[in-house]
Amino acid sequence: MKFKKQQELKEIAAILNCKYVGLDSFPVLGMNEIHVVTPGDIVFVDHPKYYDKALESAATIVLINKEVACPDGKALLISDDPFRDFNTLTKYFNPFIASTASISESAIIGEGTVIQPNVFIGNNVTIGENCLIHPNVAIYDNCILGDNVTIHSGTVLGGDAFYYKKRETGFDKLISGGRVVLEDNVDLGALCTLDRGVTGDTLIKEGTKIDNQVHIGHDTVIGRKCLIASQTGIAGCVVVEDEVTMWGQVGVTSGITIGAKAVVLAQTGVSKGLEGGKTYFGSPVSEAREKLKEIAGIRQLLNDTKK
Repeated sequence: MKFKKQQELKEIAAILNCKYVGLDSFPVLGMNEIHVVTPGDIVFVDHPKYYDKALESAATIVLINKEVACPDGKALLISDDPFRDFNTLTKYFNPFIASTASISESAIIGEGTVIQPNVFIGNNVTIGENCLIHPNVAIYDNCILGDNVTIHSGTVLGGDAFYYKKRETGFDKLISGGRVVLEDNVDLGALCTLDRGVTGDTLIKEGTKIDNQVHIGHDTVIGRKCLIASQTGIAGCVVVEDEVTMWGQVGVTSGITIGAKAVVLAQTGVSKGLEGGKTYFGSPVSEAREKLKEIAGIRQLLNDTKK
């Protein structure tokens, strides 16, 4: 998430009421999770296991809960609770604004697009030309849709990321400030849910077709011309490369990559990254041919035992 204008380190520290290490005027351009940071971004870290990763990342401002040596060319914000303060910054720079109409006055809707009754379109949404949005679709704030997009009834774009920190009092939610972006010629079936990024975009690229009742988690990127069948669930921060096919009830764990033109057969549990150009099956997942051999071998052993 980039700020509308450049901030200075001392200004950010004042918002958080925290100490800092670096020049008062050190430039701050935005804030992001570690997997999408660029120079000028704030990244937060609150566990020693990840200190080095954060300090060595592309981010140039590190919101951290310990006073450490500041790397050259970077700055530190010293906080007793970086998770809380990251939320503070999200609320400050991207506050929630309640809608006052079913279709926001700030929404931009392209020529030839049809919006059926009972659709909700939030603030600052952009929808391209010749789209068809069926009844009871909800498109939350800041989503972007390209041209020739079809969305069927009951689908929700832009729900919060499923991202929580366990406390003694319960679970604290990491506030989502990102977007959902659909490129041209994307189709979404009925009752799909696409969560927005925490600070970046959940992205569905050109020509991808998604069946009914599919869930896509925060910050996930789905490539071009993919086919995803019903009841598939994809966790956050997944990269699905171009022309991947996933059949029904596939489950995908977070933070992995599925290579281009892979085929994942129905009811497969994907717990690790997959090479492109191969067909996969089973839970735990493996190449389909090998998995079927394993199943046949087990069946043979069982038959031999019964004799």
